[in-house]
Amino acid sequence: MRLVCMLFCLAANSLHVQTCDAFAGRDRPNIVFFIADDLGPTDLGCYGSSFYETPHLDQLARDGARFLNAYAACPVCSPTRASIITGRYPQRTGITDYIGAAQPKQWKRNTAHLPAPYTERLALEETTIAEVLKSAGYATFFAGKWHLGDEGFLPEDQGFDVNYGGLARGGPYGGDKYFSPYGNSRLKDGPKGEHLPDRLATEACGFMEAHRDESFLIYFPFYDVHTPLISREDLKRKYEQKRSTREQVDVFSDEPPRKVRMSQDHAIYAGMVDAMDQAVGKVLSKLDELGLRGNTLVIFTSDNGGLSTSEGSPTSNAPHRAGKGWLYEGGIRTVLLMRWPGVIPSGHTEESPAISPDYFPTIMDAARIPRDESLQLDGISLLPILSSNAASPHRSLYWHYPHYGNQGGAPGAAIIHDDWKLIEWFETNQLELFNLRNDPEEKHNVAVENPEMTAALLQKLKAWQADVGAIRSTPNPAYDPTAKSGRL
Repeated sequence: MRLVCMLFCLAANSLHVQTCDAFAGRDRPNIVFFIADDLGPTDLGCYGSSFYETPHLDQLARDGARFLNAYAACPVCSPTRASIITGRYPQRTGITDYIGAAQPKQWKRNTAHLPAPYTERLALEETTIAEVLKSAGYATFFAGKWHLGDEGFLPEDQGFDVNYGGLARGGPYGGDKYFSPYGNSRLKDGPKGEHLPDRLATEACGFMEAHRDESFLIYFPFYDVHTPLISREDLKRKYEQKRSTREQVDVFSDEPPRKVRMSQDHAIYAGMVDAMDQAVGKVLSKLDELGLRGNTLVIFTSDNGGLSTSEGSPTSNAPHRAGKGWLYEGGIRTVLLMRWPGVIPSGHTEESPAISPDYFPTIMDAARIPRDESLQLDGISLLPILSSNAASPHRSLYWHYPHYGNQGGAPGAAIIHDDWKLIEWFETNQLELFNLRNDPEEKHNVAVENPEMTAALLQKLKAWQADVGAIRSTPNPAYDPTAKSGRL
């Protein structure tokens, strides 16, 4: 265990910790943290979906807070996951693309730029939220998708007492995929046909019961709803019937160089969303059964926007533009639900912006662990905003994705400040400026009409890029503009 983690317990006993009045006298809460994979920002009933049914997550929203402007730190998975677990922007960890993507020296696609190099595992020198909580006496549990390194860099090497299913790979690609046998060295097979999200929820429930008399962290990053697109048969039939009642299905529009789905009516994907919601409900019901609901902070979010331009294009992020792999809103907006009875008011709708690095300091704040500046945390605690009606902090949010991904997007960077969003595209040096309040669909580039705002945001973006050590993509000497594009 790293020295900085061991010092947390001593610091917690010797320093006065500033906490919100609403929870200053409470016991340290349990933490239950769900992360969906590739779930779109409108894929829950409480976020407007009329096709996917998510009663447990909708109830979680009614019992706590629903954020309207939550973001992932990257439009693809591994960087966001590194950001969540370290509280730092992906550029500081070096994990700026999904692990397994080709490095520049291996690049074979016909693209105008070569992607930037990236780090292929979360360094052991990084301090994770699991290590911090473990040092403070928490029992720590992991179940689901890791995708932050291979042997020697897995959850059990990064502060988790147990690891159910966390491997280097980015999806359930072994065995029968989402069904047992799993072909997963970190998850024993159950009965043939056992469903993965339910099994992982069962393991989480068992851990909570075993540690009901101590503080615990349940870190549950789902494999759902990532490809392969496979649903339980009963749920597939349910949504095929629902789809059959719709007058128009499979609506697509143009997002060059791809087509983008504009309708939510994919029956198999809907079944996957439903099963994930049931797994969440199983864990939350166990909290109630154990009498732990009142002192448990529950967080539910996603690692990027929904998959809408590739690999079956199973969901739509409309009215947000594009999807996973893109710097438009459909690629980086996420759902975010938080519940802590007596601290977070029920039925609350929060407009303050939130982003992946915020979860680490939020959890530290809840556990009354003082912030250590040596960690270089980039986020803020969201609890003062929720529990004491504090003013939303006036800050900018940043993205830097010098890669191509698999969904048609191109290398670029972005900044959001108040209602304004600037995107810098590295291939062409083009700048796009959008006013998200007036133009949430990002249809109208108003950079030319607003030169001062464009220049100011670009200056802020470049200063941030220098601070975090962001690496840019570079021109590809093998690029042939007359051949088929590697973005298709």
